[in-house]
Amino acid sequence: MLVRVEENQSYSNLLLNQTLQKYALERADAALTTELVYGTIGRKNTIDFFLERFVSKGLAKLEPWVVCLLRLSLYQLKYLDRIPDHAVVSEAVQIAKRRGHQGISGMVNGVLRSIIRSKEELTLPTAFGDVKRIAYGHSHPEWLVRRWIRQYGVELAEQICAANNEPPHLSLRANAMRADREQLLRELQESGIRAEASPLAPAGILVQGAGNMALDPRFQQGDYSIQDESSMLVAEALDPQPGMRVLDCCAAPGGKTAHIAEKMNDQGEIWACDLHEHKRKLIEDQAKRLGLTSIHTLVMDALELPEHFAPESFDRILLDAPCSAFGVIRRKPDLKWAKEEEDVSNICNLQSALLDKVHRLLKPGGILVYSTCTIERSENDEFVRHFLEQHDEFDLAPLPSEAFQAIEQQDAQAGMVQIFPQQFRSDGFFIARLQKRR
Repeated sequence: MLVRVEENQSYSNLLLNQTLQKYALERADAALTTELVYGTIGRKNTIDFFLERFVSKGLAKLEPWVVCLLRLSLYQLKYLDRIPDHAVVSEAVQIAKRRGHQGISGMVNGVLRSIIRSKEELTLPTAFGDVKRIAYGHSHPEWLVRRWIRQYGVELAEQICAANNEPPHLSLRANAMRADREQLLRELQESGIRAEASPLAPAGILVQGAGNMALDPRFQQGDYSIQDESSMLVAEALDPQPGMRVLDCCAAPGGKTAHIAEKMNDQGEIWACDLHEHKRKLIEDQAKRLGLTSIHTLVMDALELPEHFAPESFDRILLDAPCSAFGVIRRKPDLKWAKEEEDVSNICNLQSALLDKVHRLLKPGGILVYSTCTIERSENDEFVRHFLEQHDEFDLAPLPSEAFQAIEQQDAQAGMVQIFPQQFRSDGFFIARLQKRR
């Protein structure tokens, strides 16, 4: 998996899920595999910084699989405490023998034994400035740390980077069409699952140590969906009512679409649009599993939606826009290494084009929710303020107070909220609620 992420830019989360399903590991082994994959990828630049001291000819001269093997081993030696050092070395040498030749296995053995002898010296230089200190202390690209310091200051930037290395919560969204949160919570607890109500999302439940909840019969029968708490707040901000006509512009895989339908008691008309044909099935499968019939799917570039639907024909519009996704690094650690700084400005141009097109489809008095899973201000609050300057027919509208009780009152009243990954240990997310006056 590490080699495929490194060489083919495979998505770590998708690859991990596919591999765990294929091999059907015991829960403890699946948890360790997850830790090793996410941890090794997440700490890559720090691991490489230390490894360079011990590889005489440099990491760049080694084959990718050898580099990945050394990274995997050093991650266990430095960051994990339940795997004995000798076991790490033994496994690495055996893998090197199977995949390479005697010289490689000898080099791997020598490097790892040198690291064990010098474990106390695996520290970062005290002379590092703030950017390098945070970048290597919390394993993020320097350009990204520099951006966040510029936007949020040193202290908050460091908190964000530290939170990105913590394991994510597992959270479920109760299907209101079948049972309320309290009823589902009791059922989970009575079946021996450690579960508690989310302090952030009104429909959310946090679950610990329960394994893959997608394999639970209650998931298959539509009692709940697996969704991050921050993401659950998007449908709450939209506040759709039964009988409304709603457009979800970039809908796949359909979690927010389904939540909208549940809040509408499956009464009304919801159009879920996505660019890719294969993602239509993801949305339709969600709707079928949850017993929802009000969702209609459409394969189309969202930029072309005004050519398909009449102007001012929707009561609610959700634009959960393509974004840099820097709010979900803890779930997709490879993302921070795969992106470049220019990617942020490129995605801003797409977001601007999308909002410019779809806002025309909203009825006067209607609500448009713009959301992203990033913490980049150029894609979030700065972007929305620029849109409002260009469109005086729109105003920010207060977020529904009951659904946003956990959020600072002034943010909810202002109609825009930025959730950081360290606040609730949920995804970093931005939500803005816009109302069309005329």
